[in-house]
Amino acid sequence: MIARRTLIVAGFGALGVLAVYVQHLIIGYDVPFWGLFDNQLDLDVYRAGARTVLDGGRLYDAKLLGQMDYTYAPVSVVVFTPFAWMSFLAARIVWTAAIFVALYFVITLSFRALGRPITPRLRVIAVSLVLVAALLEPVRSTIWFGQVNIFLMAVILWDLLRADRSRLHGIGTGIAAGVKLTPLIFVLYLLVQRRWRAAIGVIAGFVGTIVAAFVVLPGDSWQYWTGTFFDSNRVGVPDTVGNQSIRGALANYFRTDSPSTGAWLVLALLAMGLGLWAAVVAHRHGQELLALTLVGMTSCAVSPMSWGHHWVWVVPLGVILVHHALAARTRLIAIAATTAAVALLLVTFAWRTVIDGPMTFVGETHPDARYTGLFFKHGIEWLRWFTLDPYNWVFVAAAVTTLVILVPARMSVFDSRALAEDGYHS
Repeated sequence: MIARRTLIVAGFGALGVLAVYVQHLIIGYDVPFWGLFDNQLDLDVYRAGARTVLDGGRLYDAKLLGQMDYTYAPVSVVVFTPFAWMSFLAARIVWTAAIFVALYFVITLSFRALGRPITPRLRVIAVSLVLVAALLEPVRSTIWFGQVNIFLMAVILWDLLRADRSRLHGIGTGIAAGVKLTPLIFVLYLLVQRRWRAAIGVIAGFVGTIVAAFVVLPGDSWQYWTGTFFDSNRVGVPDTVGNQSIRGALANYFRTDSPSTGAWLVLALLAMGLGLWAAVVAHRHGQELLALTLVGMTSCAVSPMSWGHHWVWVVPLGVILVHHALAARTRLIAIAATTAAVALLLVTFAWRTVIDGPMTFVGETHPDARYTGLFFKHGIEWLRWFTLDPYNWVFVAAAVTTLVILVPARMSVFDSRALAEDGYHS
C-alpha cells in the first residue's frame, strides 16, 4: 500500500513537471506579449480604474488605457486600489503569484471537502494539479489577462463549504457578488434548499458592498446601478468567439451580433433549472463541492457574457474526478473517472491557434496572433456545434451525469427505507 501511494505521488510529481514543459510548447514563456506572464491587460485596466477614482475622475465615463471600459461594480475599486499604488511590473508579479496561491487553496480545499486529510503527499499532488490546471484555457487566460475569477471562486468555496451554523455563512459570497454580480445565483441555490441563514448572509454581504460603495463613491455608484449595470455590451459584443455563454453560443452558431432574446431566455431558464436541480441533488447526497461547482458553472452558462476565463469552475470539477479515480473501489469506476478527467483536460485545454499577419490589440500592433482555446478551432465543420461552445457542453455533461448517477442512488435509498418500514409495520 505504501509503495502504491509513493508511486502515485511520484506520478503526479512527474505530471506537474511535464505540465510546465507543455505550457512552454503551447506558447513559449519568452514570446513577447503572448507568453503566459507577458500581458495582464485586465489587471492594468483594474489599476487604471482605481487610478481614475484616485485622481477624481468618473469611473464609468473614462476610457481606460485609451479605449477600455470599466465593467465591474464600484466597490471593486477598493480591492484594486493597492495595485494602483504599485508599478505595473510589481502588480503583475504579486497578482500572478496570488493566482497560483489561490489555485492551490482551491485544490486543497476541494480535497478536504471530499473527505481527504491534507497530508504531505496530498500537498505534492495539489501542487502538481496547480501546474496541470494552468494548462486549461480558463486558468491560462486568467493568468495571461490578470483576471479576478480564481479569487472569487476561492472566496465562494471557502464561504459556502463551511457549516451552515456559522454566523457569517454567506457573507463572503455576497462580497464576491458585490465585485462581480454572477455569484448572486448562489442565493437561488440556497433558497431552494431553505438554507435561510446562508441566503440572508449572501444578500447582506452584497447589500453591504453597495452601501459601502455609495459612501465612498456616491456618483459612480448611482451611475452604475441606474444605467451602466443594464448595458451588457460594455463587456463585449455577443458574437465574440470567446463568449462562452448560451447567448454567445446562439450568436456564434447563427453568426449574428443580435441573437434572439427570447431563445436566449428560454435556454437560460432551462440551463438554470438543470444546473440547480443537479446541484440540489448533489447537496442532498452529501456532495457539496460538486453542488457548488455546478452552480458556478450554471452562472457562466446563463450570463449574457462569459469569457473562457470565467469557467474556472472546471478546476474543482477536475479535482472531483481525480478524487474518484484515486478512491475508486472497482476498476470500472477508476477507469470511468480517469477517462472523464482526461476528457475534461482535452476539452478545456489551451489549444493554440496561430494567425499570421499584423494584429492590433488595444492599440498595440503585434506580428501575429496566438489565441488559446478549443473555440478558436474551426477546421472540422461537422464538429462546429461542439468546438464553438465547449464549456456549455461540459456543464450539460456534468449536470446530466450527476443526475444519472445520484438520482437512482437516492431512489434506491428511499426504496430501502420503505422496505424496512414495511417490514417493521408487518
